[in-house]
Amino acid sequence: MYVISMGDICQLFLDTLPLPLLIPSLCLPIPYYSILINLTRNPTKMDDEKTLKILMVEDNKDDLELIERALRKEKLPFVNECVDTLEEFSEALFRFKPDIVLSDHGMPEFNSFQALNECLQQHADIPFILVTGTVSDDYAISCLKNGVDDYILKSNLSRLPTAVRGAMKRHGLAKLKKEAEVLLRKQNEELLKVNKELDNFVYSVSHNLRGPLMSVVGLLNVVKSSNKDNELDGLHSMMRSSLSKLDDTLKDIIEYSRNSRNEVARDEIDWRRMIENSFFGVEYLYPSRQITRTQALKTTTAFFSDARRIEVILNNLLANAIRYRNKMNDLKIDIQVFTSNESATIILKDNGTGIKKDVLPKIYTMFYRGTEESQGSGLGLYIVKEIVDKLSGEITITSEAGEGTTVTLIIPNKRKGILTELKSSRILDLVPVENMPWKTNQK
Repeated sequence: MYVISMGDICQLFLDTLPLPLLIPSLCLPIPYYSILINLTRNPTKMDDEKTLKILMVEDNKDDLELIERALRKEKLPFVNECVDTLEEFSEALFRFKPDIVLSDHGMPEFNSFQALNECLQQHADIPFILVTGTVSDDYAISCLKNGVDDYILKSNLSRLPTAVRGAMKRHGLAKLKKEAEVLLRKQNEELLKVNKELDNFVYSVSHNLRGPLMSVVGLLNVVKSSNKDNELDGLHSMMRSSLSKLDDTLKDIIEYSRNSRNEVARDEIDWRRMIENSFFGVEYLYPSRQITRTQALKTTTAFFSDARRIEVILNNLLANAIRYRNKMNDLKIDIQVFTSNESATIILKDNGTGIKKDVLPKIYTMFYRGTEESQGSGLGLYIVKEIVDKLSGEITITSEAGEGTTVTLIIPNKRKGILTELKSSRILDLVPVENMPWKTNQK
């Protein structure tokens, strides 16, 4: 509520940020200039003084008039409310929401220490100035130590407007300093996160890419020296498997990059088509066996969200269900979708191998593989979690080893906004559903 000059803000920066914070391996300085721009847009900086809301604690009408006159004499714009009991003061803090408190010390049923404590209890981060009669130096020092911003003697009210302006200015600068520190800490944490993930990303991606590529090169060399057709068929199958692994890793990298860079779109979701798209997209992982699928779609309420991101989520979850199936049983996948005006709930269950309890807390970690037999890139559930967070949703995974896994997603319904033109690149758009290879029970 008080004018803060650009010089004050710059000085705040010099005091708060003596040296740039650097992330060593990325050598990225924290962008001070962006913080400075945000601070200069803070509502506490105004071209003109705005009307202050002053809560006065005073039981003497004559003293109240003298205080008001002293403020008006210096052309300080304000509105005020006066109280003289603790109950009135507490209620006024909540209702009137003052910018500053001017308090007398001693009244029949109330004193300034009680008023100050009430401000602290209500977390009212506002200036508190004591306006009272003659006090000793020890008393004045005690007041300042307890949190009073300043004290003014009633015999020298000419200093009051200057004290009010100074207290408002100090609190404004202190608020800006806190915001700068919070913003710096947040950006530094984000850069540390990026730096750590980038290191993991470079190492793991190079490893994941080179392994399949070297396998393909080796297999091709063997093919050149082989003349038997049955041997060629086996080698070709192994080559396709290696290429599929490479393709999966590349697709995960692309989806991770897209989720990080692109804004959230708004599409009307066709759940039936999206589920069919997702099953068709992972069919290559399980070409020789039938998938028994049950699904229940209670989606009469229109649902809007980012179709591409939701499809990536479903693709990753279905791919996991196939990769970690129980090879002793036929694979069963159950999908339920419920939509409302607020959200969509998606429940996906499988009868696969499940996840061990000690592995569950780590499943969203980038490049984490729960077992040595894991065939994926280690990015799937990490990407799923990142996308769910981007959509402001929630994900819960429950599982028991040997019993299967249940994934529950809650995605907010983005009913308001501009629709995005949805362009599907899936081949399924050209393939009738009745030609799909899997068995489906739908409700």
